[in-house]
Amino acid sequence: MRNGDQGLAKSRSGIPIEKTIMQRLLLFTALCAASSSISSAGTLYLPAYPNAVIVFDEAKAQIVDRIPLVTGTPMSIRLAADHKKIYVTTMDHNGIEVIDVATRKVVNHFVLNSGNVTYRIYNGAPDPQGKLFYAVTEEITKLAERYEVAKPKYTLVDLDQQKIVKMVDIPKEEEATNEGDWGVGAMDVSPDGKLLYQFGEKITVLQTADFKVVDHIDLEKPEVPGMERVHFGQYGDFGGDLDLINEPGLHTAMFISADPVVHKRMFGLAKLDLSSRKIDYSPIGPAPSGMSGLEVTPDKKMAYTVIANGDLGNKHCEFWSMDLTSNRITQREPVPCRNRFTLGISSDGKKLYIYGAGFEIEVYDAATLKYEKTWDLNNDVAGGIVVLP
Repeated sequence: MRNGDQGLAKSRSGIPIEKTIMQRLLLFTALCAASSSISSAGTLYLPAYPNAVIVFDEAKAQIVDRIPLVTGTPMSIRLAADHKKIYVTTMDHNGIEVIDVATRKVVNHFVLNSGNVTYRIYNGAPDPQGKLFYAVTEEITKLAERYEVAKPKYTLVDLDQQKIVKMVDIPKEEEATNEGDWGVGAMDVSPDGKLLYQFGEKITVLQTADFKVVDHIDLEKPEVPGMERVHFGQYGDFGGDLDLINEPGLHTAMFISADPVVHKRMFGLAKLDLSSRKIDYSPIGPAPSGMSGLEVTPDKKMAYTVIANGDLGNKHCEFWSMDLTSNRITQREPVPCRNRFTLGISSDGKKLYIYGAGFEIEVYDAATLKYEKTWDLNNDVAGGIVVLP
């Protein structure tokens, strides 16, 4: 071995062995990093026109499957508490479809319309066993010269029988929470299937057996010192539960409240225990004039929202990043204002999505709140998004 080659034993290819080992280690490290990145990515389920649910792979940044819907254009989408099924309502014939997450197949589908009678479906929720579906519906009858529109009613749909099995008149004092269209309060069912919760200016608790009102949780005077007029998870696609941090038996949503003295508006996270009816409030900060969505990372340490202040030509929009361990706003970043959009978050909590009313998903880095890229779906999205690891 020559003096200049001391300590540099060579492989058969003539490359020093130490360099070969280092190259392999670097390659192995890169492969591990790539594997980790892919495994942490998840799947997006997006209802889309004209009649499908798009399955989008975050790691591949592409559509990997398309689940055709039998009953028409999707209107709303909801993930079951156990994350095993997805419930979709459709608007063409007012249908309900159940998707099995494991197989990505529609395992149940039917329409509520019959003859000259149409049923418009408003906010609803499945029972924990996935056999019943509770909702508010509006019955519309087509007559010879006119349409007769009945008042909204509490409705029970048997998913096995594929039909409405019970409709109950809504009491006058509950009509404000069931005004039809997007004014119907979101719903959720207790783990034992005996209670139905509806969210509005107050939380209404009903018996699932007969829709009899058994309790009200008055949000005007919550059991939290210094707070009044709480709005808790009132509206949205089937209730707006935060999928990534949702736990069976809990309804987790954003709330907005005001103090009773100067009426300063605050926002934060609240959890309602569907068994004990107890609410846990976690205030975050002052509420702006407008907020679009609140997304929380899977580890429940960070939250993100898009806020808007001002109006028309003076409107200003920002991303807000919030530390939930200290309940404070940690970062703000300007973002273009839009008239219609939905905020989403990736399955690992590292990316933020802006989408809706279009064919694209804009991707932002959650750490910097900066724009990164745009995913072109080549399909118009019809509603909310379900994110699964």
